[in-house]
Amino acid sequence: MTREKTLEVFRKANALLTGHFLLTSGKHSSIYLEKFAVLQDPKATQALCKEIAAHFKPKKIDVVIGAAVGGIILAFETAKHLGVRGIFMEREEGKLKLRRGFEVKEGERVLIVEDIVTTGGSVRELIEELKATCKCEIAGVGLLIDRSGKKIDFGEGETYALAEVDVTAYEEKDCPECKKGAPLTKRGSRKIKKAKTEN
Repeated sequence: MTREKTLEVFRKANALLTGHFLLTSGKHSSIYLEKFAVLQDPKATQALCKEIAAHFKPKKIDVVIGAAVGGIILAFETAKHLGVRGIFMEREEGKLKLRRGFEVKEGERVLIVEDIVTTGGSVRELIEELKATCKCEIAGVGLLIDRSGKKIDFGEGETYALAEVDVTAYEEKDCPECKKGAPLTKRGSRKIKKAKTEN
């Protein structure tokens, strides 16, 4: 699946939005990728995850892991195509943890999956937790879209994105949409890292 075909999946799902958005990182952007508009479609999700799985199949993955909530869907679907376990971390007292009896065994090769990455904070947190609690090998990180603008690399195995989208994210003080007085929209369910959103 090419970059353009990946983006076409998002366009068909009306998941490429324009406006004035507050991102999880606390930065502002004029473009927002609404991942759940895509992930609600089993066929679209299957096609995207099948591509990630095919890319990492030679790495002999033992378990696929994502972070709740979007990562639950991605981990399950990617793991299905690899014929391995698909598990997830969720927040407990603000920190990503393995719960529900999930475990990563010593020596297992782990593939981390994530949907849209801007700063990569959730993936880094997941990696830190795995390294602190498991003697596993992180074989790679598979992403739907890397919108970091710098071809993000997590330093653990290979980082592979189905598409890279160079979308500028601004600090509030530098945001052109704020300067125009455009209404600010917060989408998604996570708490924003920078609480101040007033102009």
